[in-house]
Amino acid sequence: MNVVIFGPPGAGKGTQAQNIVKKFNLHQVSTGELLRTEIKNKSELGKELEEIISKGDFATDDIVNKLIENIISDPQKKNKLIFDGYPRSLSQAKNLDLLLDSSGQKIDFIFFLNVNKDTIIKRIEKRKILEKRSDDNLNTILKRYDTYMETTRPVLDFYSKNSNFYEIDGSGKIEAISSKIEQIITL
Repeated sequence: MNVVIFGPPGAGKGTQAQNIVKKFNLHQVSTGELLRTEIKNKSELGKELEEIISKGDFATDDIVNKLIENIISDPQKKNKLIFDGYPRSLSQAKNLDLLLDSSGQKIDFIFFLNVNKDTIIKRIEKRKILEKRSDDNLNTILKRYDTYMETTRPVLDFYSKNSNFYEIDGSGKIEAISSKIEQIITL
């Protein structure tokens, strides 16, 4: 199966994706992790990304779509993917559908973790202390949240019409959210 899990920065996508990976033997596709790896490796793309992300902006669709295409085309990962933080825009959502369709795959479950801004701020401030991520400062968080809500509204509208779309209150305990997702997948 292929799963999409999305929500604002700090909604718990990565945590829930990791739980799903372990429970259902999937491969996590975290665009954030792919981008951080490029930055860490100091590739040309990484240098460009570092500048974009440090301003609180998102990587361009072209950059992200190319990284995603490489993952989808891997035969060992066919129908075993969970997309964590992708798609973030309507063009990315449409691109994902095209890429999956061209490789004989589809999205089986779409989970939207809905979390309010105050909860996001608290979580990211805590994450900054624990994980020491450079993109976790308050101004960047607020800009990323606002940008996310603005660019992702069309994605939410696009997916919410699907019978495989599930909106989940992401403000609860990790275990409760995981349990809800597992219930839906195993129905």
